Amino acid sequence: MIESILIKENLGFKQAKLELEAGLTVFTGLSGAGKSVLFKAILAAFALSESEAKMVEILLNDELELDEFGIQNEELNVFKLLKDKSSRYFINNQLISKKNLVLLSKKFVKYLSAKENNEFSNERFLNLLDFMQSKEDKKFQDFLNEYKNIYKEYIENKTKLEKIQEEEKKVEELKEFTSFEIQKIQSINPKIGEFDELMSFKKRLSKKDKIDAAWNRASRIFELESAVIEALQISDVDSSFFSECLNELRAVWENQSFDDFDFDIEEVLDRIEKLSSLISKYGSIEEALEALEKKKAELAHYENLSFEKKELEEKVQSAKILLDEKSQRLSTLRKKRLKELEKLLNFYLEKLYMKEVKLELKDYALSILGKDEVGLNINETSLRDLSSGEINRLRLSFIATECNVTNKAKGIIFLDEIDANLSGKEAMSIAEVLKELAKFYQIFAISHLPQLSSRANNHFLVEKIGNESRVRKIEREERVRELARMVSGENITQEALEFTRTLL
Repeated sequence: MIESILIKENLGFKQAKLELEAGLTVFTGLSGAGKSVLFKAILAAFALSESEAKMVEILLNDELELDEFGIQNEELNVFKLLKDKSSRYFINNQLISKKNLVLLSKKFVKYLSAKENNEFSNERFLNLLDFMQSKEDKKFQDFLNEYKNIYKEYIENKTKLEKIQEEEKKVEELKEFTSFEIQKIQSINPKIGEFDELMSFKKRLSKKDKIDAAWNRASRIFELESAVIEALQISDVDSSFFSECLNELRAVWENQSFDDFDFDIEEVLDRIEKLSSLISKYGSIEEALEALEKKKAELAHYENLSFEKKELEEKVQSAKILLDEKSQRLSTLRKKRLKELEKLLNFYLEKLYMKEVKLELKDYALSILGKDEVGLNINETSLRDLSSGEINRLRLSFIATECNVTNKAKGIIFLDEIDANLSGKEAMSIAEVLKELAKFYQIFAISHLPQLSSRANNHFLVEKIGNESRVRKIEREERVRELARMVSGENITQEALEFTRTLL
C-alpha cells in the first residue's frame, strides 16, 4: 500500500503531499485543475507514464520482488523519480533502469486507462479455471504439476531431437571432415619427444662439415698415442689413465660421425615439417594426440546419431501421447468449470450494466498450459470493437472475479476517469464493485460523478488558485459540498446537498 506521495514542481503544482489510507482514493475537481497532471506524476514514479514533475517520491509498505533487481526490501520501500534533462528512477536510493522498473511495477500495479485487453490473456483464464478445480479436487494440483513436468521434459527432448535432425543434414560432411582430421594425425603418428630429438639432430646436421673438419684436425692426437704411452712407461708412470682418456675421446669422435647413421636427410626434414604442422595447428604433440582422441569421440557421436535420434523419437512420441491424454483430461475438467466462471463474470458485468459474455473452450496448440484457449464473446462483439469505458468495466469484472475465486490479491489499481460519460446508476455500480475490490487492492481514481466519489476512503480535491494547482484531503461538510458541486455545478443547490448527504 502507498502510505504517502510527495510531488515537486509538476507544472501548476509547486508541491503536493498526500498522506493515504487503504481502500479507494478519489481525486475530484473542476476541469483543468490538474487531476490528470497529478495522476500522471504518481504513475511516473512507477515508469508507467510520463510527467513533467521534477521530483516524485512514493512510500510503499509492501514487500516487493526486488531481489532480482539487486535491491533489498525495506520496511518502507521508497520509489523516487528525479527529472532534469532526463528522468532517473530510484528504489531505496538505488538507481534502476526504466525498463526494469516497468517490469517490476507491472507485477503489482494495474493501470486501467488505455484501450488494452491484456487482462484477458488465455493464461489468466486457464489459471482461474484450474484454481476453481483445485478447490474441489485436492489431487488436481498434483495432476497439473505432473502434466507440466512431462511437458518440460517433452520440450527438452524435442529440442535435442531437432538439433540432431539439423546435424543430420550435414552429418556426412562432418563425418568426412572428422575422419580426414583423424587420418591426418594418425598418418603422421607423432611420438612424444620425437620432435625435440629431430630438431637436435637437424641442428647437428647443419654443422656437419665444420664438425668433420674439426675432428680431422683433432684426430692427429691418436697418431701420438703410442709415443705418449712409451714416454709414460719409461718414466715409470701408469699409462692407463691416458689410454682411458683417449678411448673416451675416440668414442665421442665416433658418435659425431654420420658415416654409420642410416637415414635419408630428406625424410628427416619431411618428418620435421609434418610434426611442425601438427604443432602449429594444435599447440604441441601432446595436444595433437589429445585432439585425436576427441576427434575419435566426435566421429563416434556422428556415427551414433541414428541411434540417439531413434531413442529421442521414441521419448518424444511417448511423451506426446501422454500429454495428449492428460491435456484431454485437463480440457474435460476445465469445461466443467467454464460455466461457473462465466456465471460469476456475468454476475459482475450485470452489476456494471454490461451485456453478458459467453466463454468458450477451444482447441489450441499444445503448451505448458494444455491445449485449451478460452474464447470471450460479448454480444458477438470483439474486444477491439468495445469502447474504452466498456473495456475498463469488463476488466473490473474480471479482476473482481479473480478476487472472488482466489480470495487473494494485492496491489494497486489506477483508474483514469472510470466513470466518465456514465449515468448515475452505472457510476454507482462501478463504485460498489470498486468498494469490493478495495478489500484486496489500493485503488486510485479520477472521478467526475458523486456516486463513485461517495464510496471513497480518501477524497482529495484538486483545485486551481490563480496559476497554481493544489491538492488537499477533504472530509465531512466540505466533502458534501464537493459532491453537490459535481451534481449541480458551481451554483450548488439545496437539492444537490440533500442528495449527496444520502449518498454519504
